[in-house]
Amino acid sequence: MLGSGGGRRAVRRTAVAVHRFRPTEGVTLLHMTPIRHNGADGSGTDSDPVLDAVRDCVLAVGVRRTTLADVARRAGVSRMTLYRRWPDLRTLVGDLMTREWIAVATRAIPAPAPGVDTRTRLVRGLVAGVEAFRAHPLFHKIVDVDPELLLPYVLDRRGASQEALLALLAEGLREGHADGSVRPGHIERQARALLLTVQSFTLSLRTMTDEDDPELDSTAFLGELRTLLERILTP
Repeated sequence: MLGSGGGRRAVRRTAVAVHRFRPTEGVTLLHMTPIRHNGADGSGTDSDPVLDAVRDCVLAVGVRRTTLADVARRAGVSRMTLYRRWPDLRTLVGDLMTREWIAVATRAIPAPAPGVDTRTRLVRGLVAGVEAFRAHPLFHKIVDVDPELLLPYVLDRRGASQEALLALLAEGLREGHADGSVRPGHIERQARALLLTVQSFTLSLRTMTDEDDPELDSTAFLGELRTLLERILTP
């Protein structure tokens, strides 16, 4: 749920990320069938040789031990080609995280079903998204090897993927307001509160769980998350 840093370049990347998953006119995000593109590893992301290469490098050795030369060699392009698109490795990794996290979020949203309202689909999608993030190999690698990469987006500023996720949440909230399944409120504030809630569960859940105790394991806490989200959103 975290991604590349602030500034004009981050804003441009956010716009690209949101545009990539923007539904056609007259169709909202929650009316879409979840997006499933297959990357080189079957991860379900849009395939880009450079982003695929940096993902493979990071999964192999972590961010700090990855270089642009490694990425260029694995992608089969020159370093100058990389420098035309990304000034440094951190920016490239930020774009990778944005791609991966937005793909996870969109895949987590259930397809429309008769008799299922927007609030129910939002809650199911957010809980499924937390589970998917926690199981994502790239997220695991960064948390285990390069956790400092995430700290700015927890303590200091929003990243590009967070901005894109907020846009997707706001779109769902508008639909929920329209069908009456989500309580009325300031959409941007509601979206930020939702992201704060699911982000905390994604990043910190393992510090609170005891997998040997069924009352305190991750499944039990995801049930608590579902209850929290229902009570936050119910009119």
